Amino acid sequence: MRTGAIFLASGGVYSIEPDKIQVIPLGGLGEIGKNMMVIRYRDTMVVIDAGLMFPEEELLGIDIVIPDITYLLENRDKVKAILLTHGHEDHVGALPYVLREINIPVYGTRLTLGIVEAKLREHGLNGIKLNVVKPRSKIRFGPLGVEFIRVSHSIPDTLAIAVHSPAGTILHTGDFKLDQTPVDGEVVDFRKFAELGEKGVLLMMADSTNAERLGYTKSERLVGNTFDDLFGRCDGRIIVTTFASNVHRIQQAINTAYKYNRRVAVVGRSMVNNLSIAGELGYISIPEGTLIDVDAIGRYPDNQVVVVTTGSQGEPMSALTRMASGEHRSVSIRPGDTVIISASPVPGNEKLVARTIDLLFKQGAEVIYERDTGVHVSGHASQEELKIMLNLVRPRYFLPIHGEYRHLKKHARIAENLGIPRSRIFVVENGQIIELGRKKAIIAGKVNSGRVLVDGLGVGDVGNIVLRDRKQLSSGGIIIVVVTINKETGKVIAGPDIVSRGFVYVRESEQLIEDARERVKDALQVCEEKGTTEWATIKSHVRDALSKYLYARTNRRPMILPIIMEV
Repeated sequence: MRTGAIFLASGGVYSIEPDKIQVIPLGGLGEIGKNMMVIRYRDTMVVIDAGLMFPEEELLGIDIVIPDITYLLENRDKVKAILLTHGHEDHVGALPYVLREINIPVYGTRLTLGIVEAKLREHGLNGIKLNVVKPRSKIRFGPLGVEFIRVSHSIPDTLAIAVHSPAGTILHTGDFKLDQTPVDGEVVDFRKFAELGEKGVLLMMADSTNAERLGYTKSERLVGNTFDDLFGRCDGRIIVTTFASNVHRIQQAINTAYKYNRRVAVVGRSMVNNLSIAGELGYISIPEGTLIDVDAIGRYPDNQVVVVTTGSQGEPMSALTRMASGEHRSVSIRPGDTVIISASPVPGNEKLVARTIDLLFKQGAEVIYERDTGVHVSGHASQEELKIMLNLVRPRYFLPIHGEYRHLKKHARIAENLGIPRSRIFVVENGQIIELGRKKAIIAGKVNSGRVLVDGLGVGDVGNIVLRDRKQLSSGGIIIVVVTINKETGKVIAGPDIVSRGFVYVRESEQLIEDARERVKDALQVCEEKGTTEWATIKSHVRDALSKYLYARTNRRPMILPIIMEV
C-alpha cells in the first residue's frame, strides 16, 4: 500500500470552457448493495465505489453479485481512478473483479485501504496503486478536482466526495448519518457541507437507505450504554455478534468486557482479520490481557468470558450459526449463555436470522435481538437528518441513491417538500445517463449495466438459462432416460433405463417408474416406425411423452434428460 501525501494525478494546466458533466450509476439504485457511480467530464472519468450485493433466494448457487462494468471497459483509457467512500462490502467488494479487468489507482482512507489490501491479497492481485487520503484532502484528475469530506457511519473513516468540474460541483454523500456523539469523536464536517452549499452544488447524490424512517438515527454511543447495562446483569457467558466491519461496535464490546473483568475471544475469519487490520492501523484499542484465544475459553469461569463473533446475518457457515446448531469445534451454546445480536437483518436475510435465533433459544440461551432493546443502531440517516443535509447543501439538482426504488421515491419526496422542484429531482435506474449543465439537466440515454453473477471461480458464466435449469432442478428434480440404439437398424438394443434424482424415491415408486419406462418404449417405437434417426428428434419425442405422463400422474414437472447411445 502506498501511503503519505496526495499527489497530482494528471499534471498540466487545463483551460476548458463550462460544459456538461455526466453522472452514470452502474449499481446501487433500486437495490441494496452493488454500489458504483461514474462521473464523466468530456474524456475524464472517475468511479466512486465498487461494491457487491449478496444473492437473493432465486439466485441458486450464486456467491455474490457485482456490477456490469462493460461501460468502463469500453472507456478504459478515460477512467482515471476509483474513489472509495468506506470499507463495507457493498462499496468495495467488487474491487478485485474490477481491478482484474482494468488496473487503475484506488483512493481511500487508511482503514478502507487496509481492508481492500487484504482483499486484493486474497485474490492474488499485485501492482495495484492504493493511495491514502484524509478528510479535506484534495486531488486533481485533469479537469476534475476531487475533495474528501468526513461523515459518520457504522465503520470508521467514512467519506463523502465532492467532484469539482468546469460544469459545476457534484456531491456524493456516501453512506452517512449525522451522529453528534460518535465513538471516535470524529463528527461530520458540517462546515464543509455548508461551505459547498454556499459556493453552489450542481447535483447532490445522497444515501436513501433510511428514507422511510421518521426522526433521527440514534448515536452509536447508545449501544455502548446498552452493553454496559446488559454486561452488568449477566452471570453467564456473553456472546456478541455484529458485522465484522463495525469497528466501533466491537470496540465498545471490548471496553465493556474490560470494565466487568471479562476476557474476550474473537471468533470468525472476517472478524479476526478486520480486528487485526483495525488494530495495526490504530482504529481499535485492546487493553492488555483482555484478548484470549477461543480454545482458552474453558479455563475461565462463565462470568469472565465474552465471545465476539460473526454470524449476525444467520449465514449458514458463519460461526454463530454453527454454534447454534452445535457444530462449532470450540464453542457450544448452553443454558445460561446470553447472545446479543447487535445488527439488523440485511433485506433478504430475515429468515436466516430468525432460524438462528430459534436454534439459540432451543439450546437454552437468552437471546437479545430487537432493535428497540438498544443493542443496535443504524448507520444510515433517517428523515430529519436527510432534511438537514439537503438544507445545508441546497443543491440545484438532486439524485437519491443507495436504496430500493421505494427508498429513492421517498427521498425524492422529502427533497420536493423542502423546495427542490420536481423537475430538478431525478429518480433513475442503473445505467441511465444524467447529463447536467448550469442551465438544464436531462436523461441523455443509457449505457450497459446490470448484474454479473459470481459462482465459485466463474465470473459472469452463469446466466438466465443456467439459473432457470437450477430452479427447475430444485423444484421438480431430474429424470434421466438412458437408451442404447443400433446405429444401422435404429432398433433399441438396451433400455430404456430410468434414473430419478429429486423427483421420487425409486424404491417406493416402482410402478410409476415401470409405467414411465413403457411410455418411453412407445415413443421410441413410434420413431422407429417413422424411420426417425435424428437424435434431437428422438430425444424430443421421448421428453414430450414422458413429461405428459409424469405430469398427469404426479402434477410435477421434473427436468427430463434423455441420453441416447449408438452401437
